[in-house]
Amino acid sequence: MTPTDPSTAPTIGRRRLLLAGLAAGTAAPWIGAQAQSYPSRPITLIVPWPAGGSTDRHLRTLAEIASKHLGQSIVIENRPGAGGTLGPATMAQTARPDGYTIAQFPLGLLRMPHMQKTAWDPLNDFTYIIGVSGYTFGLTVKADSPYKTFKDYIEAARKQPGQINYGSTGTGSSPHLLMEELAGNAKVQLTHIPFKGNADLQAALLGGHIMAQSDASGWDKYVDGGQMRLLVTFGEQRTQRWPEVPTAQELGYGVVSTSPYGLAGPKGMDPAVVKTLHDAFKKAMDDPKHMEVLGQLNQAVWYRNGEDYRKWAGETFAKDKALIERLGLAAK
Repeated sequence: MTPTDPSTAPTIGRRRLLLAGLAAGTAAPWIGAQAQSYPSRPITLIVPWPAGGSTDRHLRTLAEIASKHLGQSIVIENRPGAGGTLGPATMAQTARPDGYTIAQFPLGLLRMPHMQKTAWDPLNDFTYIIGVSGYTFGLTVKADSPYKTFKDYIEAARKQPGQINYGSTGTGSSPHLLMEELAGNAKVQLTHIPFKGNADLQAALLGGHIMAQSDASGWDKYVDGGQMRLLVTFGEQRTQRWPEVPTAQELGYGVVSTSPYGLAGPKGMDPAVVKTLHDAFKKAMDDPKHMEVLGQLNQAVWYRNGEDYRKWAGETFAKDKALIERLGLAAK
């Protein structure tokens, strides 16, 4: 018989249907099994800042606790650059969405596309996993600085336009933008010097290479140790740890910033894998050891599930576009 023999057609047709049915029936269980076996090897968490800074300290502790709930180790990979956007953006463009590579999602990712052309989209190229915390930002000077108060620093900038500088963790980062907004409100001109992250920035201040640093609370040990002086913080209220230090808001500069952040992966992640990661990190967030580290950094919990985190990101992306345009930092 030949394949074209009409008498064989029903048999061949039935066979094809049977094979198709078997394929369809086994595909879903295979995908489910992949999710059920996750994680079966170590997970990489990209921290887009140098080791030793406040974010690195926080996420190393959080990852260590979460790894116990996942049954696999979480390896921290420090990949600084581009104001905290290089590491996560590279992950979004190159990593497989299998849950084995995730990253911190700093607020700068929602701002950078407004300031320059990017090859990635912060809303569509990431899978939002969980919102975690926000920063306590402050401006510090070296202990022997002539600026005893924030008013002294601003008055110096008023008398010497462009001659008073400060460092931050990168162009477009929250420590940079909040100082630019404040300078605009105070009607002074400050010179911004960007660094790759906290460690480099702090070394520059302690070495006398810059006059001040705008940063998250990675400076805490230097302030408490007497090597730096904290002039101002940027929360809605004074901090519990440094209650004698005024906020920019109460000094009349109209700037409040906490820059919430969380964890994200590449787009297209399996929802079951996302849930596994979310649940493990949520348990880690509630752990007393994690709360102790947040207390040391003077940071608050900022919990959002993946859906709420994605919604918040969309709203913030639109709002920060207006801020960047107002500061004259928008892409031409």
